[in-house]
Amino acid sequence: MGLFLGLGIAGIVLLVCSLVFDGVLEGIFDGALDGLFDGWLSLPVIAGFVSMLGFTGAIVLGSTGLGPGAATTAGVLAGTGAGWATYRLGRALLRDRSGDAPRQGDLVGSAGTVVTAIPAGGRYGEVLLSLGGQPVKYAAATEGDALPRGAEVWVTAVPSSTSVTVRAVER
Repeated sequence: MGLFLGLGIAGIVLLVCSLVFDGVLEGIFDGALDGLFDGWLSLPVIAGFVSMLGFTGAIVLGSTGLGPGAATTAGVLAGTGAGWATYRLGRALLRDRSGDAPRQGDLVGSAGTVVTAIPAGGRYGEVLLSLGGQPVKYAAATEGDALPRGAEVWVTAVPSSTSVTVRAVER
């Protein structure tokens, strides 16, 4: 029983270490272990396997009349399932791209408001746009007529990281 509980606790400690010292082991070996900890041999997968093996083995050993062999078999099966689930969850999280940072090109087609009047002839005024849910002020030029303060505009181009080309919204 003590061995199984020790394995379960060791798995939890290994999981905490993998969360706190994420990437340190790979950095210590300076790229010699590239790819080794990315899949089935990642620390969270190993921690899940070891802790489930230990805790399941302790539960089976303590609650049934079966011996250490059956407890170890049940622990290995449960540990394999926990390791597989940890691996799949890790892969799904790494594939998730919903957290990509917004880019300037994402502004094309977005609506905004003129905060400093935009004169005609390619001269600049200012517009307030939303980029990634945050209000951002950009220098703005228009290809058409001058636009007064408060006018609603659409972004038609992003010539630089600090400026946009806009047109008036026609309703």
